[in-house]
Amino acid sequence: MSFKIAVNNVRRKVMHSITKNVGSSYKEPEYGSLNPEEIKRVLIIRPNHRLGNQILLTSIVQEVIQSFPNCKIDLFVKGGVAFPVFENYAEVDKIIQLPRKPFNNLYKYAKSWASIKQKSYDLVINGDKDSSSGRLLTDLSRAKFKVYGDVNEDIKTTHPDHRHISKYTIYNLRYFLKNLGVVMPERSLPTLNIKLNDAEIANGKTILDGIIKNKKPTICIYTNATGAKCYSYEWWEAFYERLLKEFPEYNIIEMLPIENISRVNFKAPNFYSKDIREMGGVLHNTAIFIAADNGVMHLAAASLTPTVGFFSVTDEEKYGPYGNGNIAINTNNTTIDDWMQSIHKILD
Repeated sequence: MSFKIAVNNVRRKVMHSITKNVGSSYKEPEYGSLNPEEIKRVLIIRPNHRLGNQILLTSIVQEVIQSFPNCKIDLFVKGGVAFPVFENYAEVDKIIQLPRKPFNNLYKYAKSWASIKQKSYDLVINGDKDSSSGRLLTDLSRAKFKVYGDVNEDIKTTHPDHRHISKYTIYNLRYFLKNLGVVMPERSLPTLNIKLNDAEIANGKTILDGIIKNKKPTICIYTNATGAKCYSYEWWEAFYERLLKEFPEYNIIEMLPIENISRVNFKAPNFYSKDIREMGGVLHNTAIFIAADNGVMHLAAASLTPTVGFFSVTDEEKYGPYGNGNIAINTNNTTIDDWMQSIHKILD
């Protein structure tokens, strides 16, 4: 473990111990006091800059839109990734952006925090129960209705999948509304979705056709990931060779990371883009996307592409892709035969 990671782990533990009781004095509004039609301004807080974490917000944003038909949504995030992610969400009004490196931009950082007190909202939602700054910002915000993010015991009992980082915020909101007497229709959980438009999908097909130059469907792999989540060159080469044998009727291409690293040594046709929505357009036109746990895995799922995520160090129940036939596979207790069977099941 690097010194930086160790310091961040200590910092998170200290901040969590300081802020764990923030919001405990919040008095829940009276039963019957919330009318969904009157919720016009909503703030969702998720101060994290990673691509995956911003894409994971798309599910709670969709839930808010469905629950409050007259609302406009502000997002409080870190970095600029949320701008392309929510580009096609007409209901997202303003994105309040914390700088990725606060100490290099102290004025902008302080200004973003201060802006929370300058505007009144009808509802504020903390998008991550484990975020100390998220809890503090929720507490600082001016709103009658606040969802801090704590998972109630009833939710744990009723929803075995509540641990998923995208799902529990939705369950929390539904539980909050139910406690206030709001009756919502039964519906499935929104899945991740960056709302690609027809032009973006068509452009993705044009790019993909230029890579494969045939009519066969395409499997896309992404062999990069951060830290210990990344599988070795040997692991990926063995996996790639097995894919070629199992799926001769498919093209197999590789999406490359910004570092231009290929853990199959560039044996597969490949492409790279720094445009998130262009990447999504290409992925939408593939038959399946396969990767380790990373932000691009969530991008593929949000592009409505059947997605397979491999997990070895992170928790697949918390971070796995869900919905649309997506699956998360723990490679510690499964074999390559199991993985191929799962891929066949999706493609068949």
